[in-house]
Amino acid sequence: MKIAFLADPLASFKTYKDSTYAMMVEAAARGHAVYAFEQKDMALDGGIVYANAARVILTGDAHDWYRLEPHHEAALTEFDAVIQRKDPPFDMEYIYGTYLLELAERQGARVFNRPDAIRNHNEKLAIAQFSQFTAPTLVTSSEARLRAFQAHHGDVILKPLDGMGGAGVFRVQADGMNLGSIIETLTDNGRRTIMAQRYIPEIVNGDKRILVINGKPVPYALARIPQAGEVRGNLAAGGTGVARPLSERDREIAETLGPVLASRGLLLVGLDVIGDYLTEVNVTSPTCFQEITQQTGFNVAAMFIDAVEQGATQA
Repeated sequence: MKIAFLADPLASFKTYKDSTYAMMVEAAARGHAVYAFEQKDMALDGGIVYANAARVILTGDAHDWYRLEPHHEAALTEFDAVIQRKDPPFDMEYIYGTYLLELAERQGARVFNRPDAIRNHNEKLAIAQFSQFTAPTLVTSSEARLRAFQAHHGDVILKPLDGMGGAGVFRVQADGMNLGSIIETLTDNGRRTIMAQRYIPEIVNGDKRILVINGKPVPYALARIPQAGEVRGNLAAGGTGVARPLSERDREIAETLGPVLASRGLLLVGLDVIGDYLTEVNVTSPTCFQEITQQTGFNVAAMFIDAVEQGATQA
């Protein structure tokens, strides 16, 4: 198979933890030809979606880990699978990229995750479709509503709808300290919609990332435990990742959402769960493959490439 990865610059990869790197290694080990391109490398020309892609040769050296064969223009339909692994920000450029990928799909390309499904599942707002698993949540740009929500619940989290890695997440406790300033900043004085959630004390035990591949959960979650003085467990915010078997509640959430999301074209999803509550549905470029594999021996990348092979054959 020829597998193309739409990703950020390869030079930016941290190979000891990067999930896309783990996917590439697994694919290459099976004899698949691995290609890479960036979003800026895509073009629609004459009604065909092309990418200026290069074959990636893995060297096995952790520091100088790849070399590229010469780039060449290829229609995305020339690949057996195109894997969307570009990180947010989920801005208009990202959306334009999904439009091009969707056009390529109509021409016969096999894209994972499906671009329309990525667009339709905001990683914060998607939890509203599964409210039986969520803590009390408010989505609004109204200062009055946000103040009323905080007054009712006391201890709350406020965050933007387009953030990643824990950026822009604030906790406001019962005293309401700095609530007005935080609301003004996050909503841009009422011009931007944000999310408020009741604070979940179990965050001290970790913000669990549950990976779901082709509708089935990986049997281990990565609990991202906040560092002292933090409410954010994100690894990018200094959290420590500890792999744990799925709890009964984790499995209930994953097994309920998994088939639904897979049917919508989401081959790989990262569910974020704090305590017993679903907090996010990550669909752009879910991570934590390597941390789980290194700590448990379960080969997450192998499970993923199995699903890609199956999906490419069935498409």
